[in-house]
Amino acid sequence: MAETKTNEFLGTGRRKTAVARVRLASGNGKITVNGRAFDNYFVLETQRAQAAQPLAVTGTAEKVDVRVNVAGGGPNGQADAVRHGIARALLQFDANLRPQLKAEGLLTRDSRMKERKKYGQPGARKRFQYSKR
Repeated sequence: MAETKTNEFLGTGRRKTAVARVRLASGNGKITVNGRAFDNYFVLETQRAQAAQPLAVTGTAEKVDVRVNVAGGGPNGQADAVRHGIARALLQFDANLRPQLKAEGLLTRDSRMKERKKYGQPGARKRFQYSKR
């Protein structure tokens, strides 16, 4: 684990119920998610753009290799979690990137969660149909 401390930078990203653990190392721009290729894991272009946004904003896409373990949630939540994790790992990698990342709002954890279902109702807010007679 000594090498982890010297050349890998860690970042944890969260969104809804998805959690992404990101490892950033100097390299040539290879991104791996759960052992699969980035393009293979995130099928939609919007998800790929969303997840790789911190690299694009800071211009470090060709300078670092990214390894991600992501679990929980759906594809969009996972893409957002990866984005948050990469932004945090980049901060460990180079603290001078903070103003750029902060300006784009990439360091802020999106705290919106699914609202719980309440008893006496079919959903979180929806009510059962009222019958007058």
